[in-house]
Amino acid sequence: MDFSYTQKVEDLRRRVRGFMDQHVVPRIRQWNDEVHAGHFPVSFMEDLKAQAKAEGLWNLFLPALADDEPGTRLSNLDYAPLAEIMGRVSWASEVFNCNAPDTGNMELLHMFASPQQREQWLLPLLHGRIRSAFAMTEPDVSSSDATNITTRIRREGDEYVINGRKWFITNAAHPNCKVFIVMGKTDPDAESHRQQSMILVPSDTPGIKVERNISVLNHMSPEGHCEVTFTDVRVPVANLLGEEGSGFALAQARLGPGRIHHCMRSIGAAELALELMIERAEERKAFGKSLSQHGTIGEWIAQSRIEIDQARLLVLKTAWLIDNVGVREARKEISMIKALVPTVHTNVCDRAMQVFGAMGLSPDTPLADHWTWGRGLRFADGPDQVHLQTVARLEIRRNQAMPGAAAYLTKPERESN
Repeated sequence: MDFSYTQKVEDLRRRVRGFMDQHVVPRIRQWNDEVHAGHFPVSFMEDLKAQAKAEGLWNLFLPALADDEPGTRLSNLDYAPLAEIMGRVSWASEVFNCNAPDTGNMELLHMFASPQQREQWLLPLLHGRIRSAFAMTEPDVSSSDATNITTRIRREGDEYVINGRKWFITNAAHPNCKVFIVMGKTDPDAESHRQQSMILVPSDTPGIKVERNISVLNHMSPEGHCEVTFTDVRVPVANLLGEEGSGFALAQARLGPGRIHHCMRSIGAAELALELMIERAEERKAFGKSLSQHGTIGEWIAQSRIEIDQARLLVLKTAWLIDNVGVREARKEISMIKALVPTVHTNVCDRAMQVFGAMGLSPDTPLADHWTWGRGLRFADGPDQVHLQTVARLEIRRNQAMPGAAAYLTKPERESN
């Protein structure tokens, strides 16, 4: 396995970092001011998106695009270091049209949309003209097991009728969110993994109600992590994505790359936190010497560097595997990074916050926001415990196929009677 960056990727890293430094970072304060004043979307986002698109820094996450689909056509391994750079600013990925949940939704539509669905929804998303939401998780069941979902999608003639309640639906409060991809049960009597289907639901369809925008650890996201009800929502049969009963398989296809995208951005957030920690530790003095000269702080810096580099290497390995053997064969590594990286993310941010003292809790640094989102990622796309269970199951299966390790034991043989 070779994780070295190609010359093309090195050039893109330089260009993305340059764009961030020149156009995104100077807007951080303005973004905060406008959002806190209730102005969303922010006034400059469309200008930045147009500029990124003009510079060829657009749709960097899709490796295979049709001729009429705008993008840079990168592998997952190529995209990883670019997503890391974007992850330094929580809202930056939208500038490059690489933001969740739109990326996962575009991947789904790219793979499974009908020609009509492609024209109506995929192309506007690829051009950044609209936003979208993915409605799977529900408040009344354990959504870590997607077979539990209760939302009902019932066919009546040429229409599907949808009834259910979803929550933590990212983007549902965004004014430009024009379509939901809703997962529900079309056949509750089928085999457990064939009960679910996905359907495209325009956001202005009667019967959809955004009940509330749920705060995450008391942080409110302007695009929303919303609770949404669907009451007798009717859409044409042509809005079915894929075929009836394919919803679970579609969800797995969507979540594989999406999980590593989250991890890539987390590495960037952790890297920024470490840089801020070092700068603060060097400039701040306590008890006659800089904080970096105190043993505990030095250990935190070293631990953070080790953890970030370990996590990055595992993310790059996972990206390489997805590119070369596919999502299914990389499922253990996908679960490994999903269980590992958010904890690295929050640990490094937590240390940096401690070094900053009270300032680390304030909006004067990005650390509190980054920590909050890192903590949320321990649930997003499956909680840690589910991924750890997956890793354990696959490890046990692998071990069963190998010669027994018991041969290495040196315990004395029992005497025979």
